[in-house]
Amino acid sequence: AAFISIQAFPALLDLPQELEASAVSCGSRHTAVVTRGGELYTWGWGKYGQLGHGNNSSSDQARRVEHLVARGLRVEEVVCGPWTTYVRV
Repeated sequence: AAFISIQAFPALLDLPQELEASAVSCGSRHTAVVTRGGELYTWGWGKYGQLGHGNNSSSDQARRVEHLVARGLRVEEVVCGPWTTYVRV
């Protein structure tokens, strides 16, 4: 099982340099960012698939949700619930 650090206080996150965040939402143990280009990046605890990467893996690093990119979908908004992530494309 992967260890995911839980941050009680805000922490600096490095996204690739060319990306600019336009929206962010936090669940109970995961976070999602929408970029100005309409891509979704998620990280944190993924036990219930809430990160959107097609598995139940957790990640301390922000990862782009490739499923949306492969379908040519542009993300407009994201809202994280306790163990869910809702995306408007």
